[in-house]
Amino acid sequence: MTSTRPATGISCESRFRREIALTLLALGVTMVAAVMLGSDVGGTLRDRIRGGGAWGIAEQGIFIAIVYFLIYGNLVYQVARLGSLVRSRAHRPASREALERLYDAPAPWLTVLVPSYREEERVIWQTLLSAALMEYPRKSIVLLIDDSPNPSTPEAARGLAAARDLPQRLSALLAPLAKGFTDAGDRYFARKEGGTCENVAECHALAAHYDEAARWLEEFADGAPRFDHSDDLVIARILRDPAALHRERAAELRRSATGTGRSLSPADLDREYRRLATLFRTDITSFERKGYTNLSHEANKAMNLNAYIGLMGGRFKKVRQADGLHLVPTTEAEADLEVPAAELLITLDADSALLNDYALRLIHEMRKPGRERLAVIQTPYSAFPGATSRLERLAGSTTDVQHIVHQGFTWCAGTYWVGANALIRRAALDEIAVPGVERGYPVIRFIQDRTVIEDTESSIDLIERGWSLYNYPNRLAYSATPPDFGALVIQRRRWANGGLIILPKLLRHILGRALPFVRPQEAFVRTHYLTSLAGGSLGVLLLILYPFEEAMRSFWLPLTALPYFALYARDQALSGYSWTDVFRVYALNLLLIPVHLAGVGMSLRQAMTGRKTPFGRTPKIASRTFVQALYLLAPIGLLVYCFVNSIVDLFFGRWAHSAFAAFNGAFLAYAMTHLVGIKETREDLRLAWTSLRRAATERRPPPRTLAESPIPTRASILLRSRGFREGAPQKAARKSRSP
Repeated sequence: MTSTRPATGISCESRFRREIALTLLALGVTMVAAVMLGSDVGGTLRDRIRGGGAWGIAEQGIFIAIVYFLIYGNLVYQVARLGSLVRSRAHRPASREALERLYDAPAPWLTVLVPSYREEERVIWQTLLSAALMEYPRKSIVLLIDDSPNPSTPEAARGLAAARDLPQRLSALLAPLAKGFTDAGDRYFARKEGGTCENVAECHALAAHYDEAARWLEEFADGAPRFDHSDDLVIARILRDPAALHRERAAELRRSATGTGRSLSPADLDREYRRLATLFRTDITSFERKGYTNLSHEANKAMNLNAYIGLMGGRFKKVRQADGLHLVPTTEAEADLEVPAAELLITLDADSALLNDYALRLIHEMRKPGRERLAVIQTPYSAFPGATSRLERLAGSTTDVQHIVHQGFTWCAGTYWVGANALIRRAALDEIAVPGVERGYPVIRFIQDRTVIEDTESSIDLIERGWSLYNYPNRLAYSATPPDFGALVIQRRRWANGGLIILPKLLRHILGRALPFVRPQEAFVRTHYLTSLAGGSLGVLLLILYPFEEAMRSFWLPLTALPYFALYARDQALSGYSWTDVFRVYALNLLLIPVHLAGVGMSLRQAMTGRKTPFGRTPKIASRTFVQALYLLAPIGLLVYCFVNSIVDLFFGRWAHSAFAAFNGAFLAYAMTHLVGIKETREDLRLAWTSLRRAATERRPPPRTLAESPIPTRASILLRSRGFREGAPQKAARKSRSP
């Protein structure tokens, strides 16, 4: 059952009008305040230019650049919010009858690709289950296992074996029901051909079948284990909601049989049986590219997807050669592996879940007239609701607010591909495919892997070739949020790494096609998306570190930010969170400044050296992830600086910067104590120091990152003795929820 909640959680016309009016008011206040601030700081700049002091000119110029970049971000948010409201207000979800016309004729083949690397078994299970129960007449699901085929530890071997086994387990679970409904459809069409089909009897038979489907889902939900809040959503939205819909349909069919409901035509009956036959029928397999020498082994999600997409539509045999096992194109008679071609793909992260009408709604939208060049359609994912930890809930709230922003981007024709759950037209990928060579073997890059934000760069490749991208205005997909600070560090550092590398490609697109062909609002939102983490983090850091005292005394400065924070708090409340979470999100963003700047630094290093940054996968585990010392010491140092500098500023009469420093210091103190934790900080710093000392004793260089790099042998023993898994997670930090 689809959620009809608009992107901002607003449901009635009066609320839409009120929220649109508030957004327009905020835009007006922000722009007026920005103009008035410009008068203040611009006048000071003119005075300093006349005075000829180079340092004073530079100081004022830097302050103006920082503040107006932050104002730029505020305006982007408000424009995106306005666009989201306008789109949600106009959105009318297609009726079930319109969606189910896909069953009347052969629908395009859909393949769901689930890239997976060392995931927990239950995480993959949730994702595969949601994909398998997703309604669509012709689909297959492929789990792309990226674990090493030669595990180095017993734990890795067990994880690989479990991942390999999951497709077969799920297929076996669904097979009896799928076969029963397929046989029921075959018998119906045989009766119809033989002229013994009777409308009333068929309605009763269909109702019984739908009751059976509902009963199976309800019983499965009753017996499903509950490990955390993500299970609650799967049970409620993926199992119980469809079961309720099947019950409703069974009741409608019985009313039709008794003449109290809508009469079903022969075409309606055909469609019902076709739909019934495919409710639980799907082809679920797995594929491991690293088992074949001549496929890409590049350690990132993009090449995991590219390796399989490059095989689609082909037949292959396995040939053992001197350097290992190869997949070689062959004839149908000799084929060991046949990979079906698919017109449509869904790339689905192994920590995500789709509601059951995801494919029907998005494919219906994609096939509308005039959308022949629509390459990617998606519903930007929402966070699994109900997180218990404070940090996970806050990170989830930022995800849900970003959903609103992305909806507004589509209004501005500035949609970016968000790869966690995108529906993609294969023909579009073929147009942006780039041949290459890896380890001497030919590879094809359909999705760019030049940066670790592969979907963002591929968005630019698509729009350069005349394709479009679209965000559907409902919440139909959910994804896991990092449950602890260590996992969040890895995710947000990756998000900050790549935007500056992609920026020149975007600027060439904007400037190279002649301005009339690129709408100003598209350039407005796309450019900020790529530069926001770098510019915003560096700007706020400089405002904290340097006393821009005179400029900060302007009355208009806080007024440029107030509308943004007010709307953000309102959107958090409308999305199911507390409006006071806006203060906690601010604290979280301060905490993440070193993380974002580290990601930006990786981008700059790659730009200068040409060496790609290794892909840092976000740990999806139930236990705590180790945090590198840098990301603990940097905010602690900034916290100390804020409080010390606030006193120094006060002593020298810089009361505005003193207040600003104390304000940010208080928020950083909250973040370190409540979002990271004093005990956890102490444990991680102690472990980092011990590991560093042991590495020095053994005359080995310290690990680049304890979360992602090999740990020296003695340090590994120490980690395990303290409750850490080798590779980062700490079991002792909180109660494990793994099965």
